[in-house]
Amino acid sequence: MSDQPPQAAPPPGDPDPAAPPPGGPAAPEPGVVTPPAAGTPADPAAGNAGPAAPGAAVPAVPPPGGPVPPGGGAPAGPPPQGWVFPPTGGYPVGSGPYGGQPWYPGAPVAYPGQPAHGWYPPGHGLDPSDLLVTPPGAGVNGWFGRCVGAVRRGWRLLLPILLLTQVLPALVVSVLTLFLDPTAKWEQSMADDPAALPDTFVTDMGVMLAVVLGSALVFGLVQSLGWAAGTWVVTRQAAGEAVSMGAALSYGARRALGLWGWTLLTSVIIGLGLCLCVIPGIYFAFALSMAGPVYLFERQAPIGRSFRMFHDRLGLLLGRVALVAAAVIIGGGAAAMVEGVGALPFGATPMESPGTAVGVIVVALVGAVLALPTHLAQLVGLVVTYAEQRAHEGPVDSARLAGELG
Repeated sequence: MSDQPPQAAPPPGDPDPAAPPPGGPAAPEPGVVTPPAAGTPADPAAGNAGPAAPGAAVPAVPPPGGPVPPGGGAPAGPPPQGWVFPPTGGYPVGSGPYGGQPWYPGAPVAYPGQPAHGWYPPGHGLDPSDLLVTPPGAGVNGWFGRCVGAVRRGWRLLLPILLLTQVLPALVVSVLTLFLDPTAKWEQSMADDPAALPDTFVTDMGVMLAVVLGSALVFGLVQSLGWAAGTWVVTRQAAGEAVSMGAALSYGARRALGLWGWTLLTSVIIGLGLCLCVIPGIYFAFALSMAGPVYLFERQAPIGRSFRMFHDRLGLLLGRVALVAAAVIIGGGAAAMVEGVGALPFGATPMESPGTAVGVIVVALVGAVLALPTHLAQLVGLVVTYAEQRAHEGPVDSARLAGELG
């Protein structure tokens, strides 16, 4: 207990000296910062800024991206953290939150200090006017236009190359088949008993298959040389580089053996698919259509890469290769029909006399030459299709592809 007497309470009506004055502000709670009264200038050391005086200009608060340029508008600096432009995904493709979305034409993309561009960010190695690479979104018209442009630029070199490496080997195989055709001899031996096989059936078939398949394998190496040389011409011309017949054939000779080996392997896979059932064979033919260009440009895993391209962009690749296959089937069928009809007047055994032999060889030559445009369409169509597939994977142009060929 205290010896001091208790403090006397103030008389009624006298204000408490510890209490806030009437109408004044209440004492602030600990940790709470209150804004100053209207018209009071803001204290820089305080955490609050007072309201502006009546009629005073309100300063613009810059957005998080940077200062506002004169006249207002979007900030001149980079976008705030977390923004993604374009909205469909970042660049390169797949780096944004919605990965895998390619760039398509639409609203121009502008960057500070750079002009707007309707297809790709400037300076990233993607040119919508490239003569070989079809940009994403250009469609069949863009692809077809580049095929036609490649034919116009290179037909003076491509036609002689394909004539030497595709037409002449096909003509030699056709003439060998005419010489070894045993059907006339079989008809004579089967005259007495049509149900019985000829006595020399197995021997004749073995000899014919051995000669035809052997010559096809040998001439396949020559054909691979032509495909490599033609690919070199198409790519370098699109890049604006000099080309010549000698340089093209020299490049084709360096790449012929490897391309020939991969072509044989893909042919075996397609043939097995056709033997098992027609549909698997057709599937393998489409899925392996890029194996040749992949070997020439990348020189590694042609079969696996071709399968991945086919499945990654199934509709795109299927449509392009279907157009090429249609051109080859129609052109090849027309040439075979002309050759078959032209050989009818020379009889079933045209090689028994010199006159009919010369006639049927001339007809075979005409048929082989008529098939030349189909070889050109197949070469150009597959090369342009491969370049389009590469454009969907990342920045690429004709100059880079020409450099990859070596």
